[in-house]
Amino acid sequence: MFFRIINGIEEAIIALLLAVMTLLVFFEVVLRFGFGTGLMWAQELTLHLSAWLVLFGVSYGIKVGSHIGVDALVKILPDMARRVVGGIAVAACLFYTGLFIKGSWVYLAKMQKIGIELDDMPVPKWVAHSILLIGMVLIAIRLAMLLWGVFTGKNEGFTLTDEAKESMHLAEETKAAAQGGKSA
Repeated sequence: MFFRIINGIEEAIIALLLAVMTLLVFFEVVLRFGFGTGLMWAQELTLHLSAWLVLFGVSYGIKVGSHIGVDALVKILPDMARRVVGGIAVAACLFYTGLFIKGSWVYLAKMQKIGIELDDMPVPKWVAHSILLIGMVLIAIRLAMLLWGVFTGKNEGFTLTDEAKESMHLAEETKAAAQGGKSA
């Protein structure tokens, strides 16, 4: 139940960030090319929104298995070896994420202590950059859940998108549609 609520919040935040970023860029383009003016802070806000979107998206991508990777060698291994290799890979990612969490904590503490604001907006830099810590904690939670799945036998490791399989499926659909159009 708790994770379902977190998933819903995460999906809503991703959708909101994408919508706000798209509308802001559209509005800025209209102002610049239509009226010869613009918003001074729009570029900086768009940059920070995209950073938030990317880090929320990485966490969500781990959840839904939309990341790509090269797993040809791992696929030919026996089941247990696949789980071991997958567990090692997830543990390495979790270790890296832990290092990043520690580093972002130190960075944000220094930015908060110094009190620097963003260049074009009166927002403390540590607030705008807090996605470093938030995003990495979300990624660590997803990785820990995945590692638990490897230990319990529910997962073999990362669930990766199989682009070749998807491409072949699309090619077959296109071929079937073309043949259906010829017979009509």
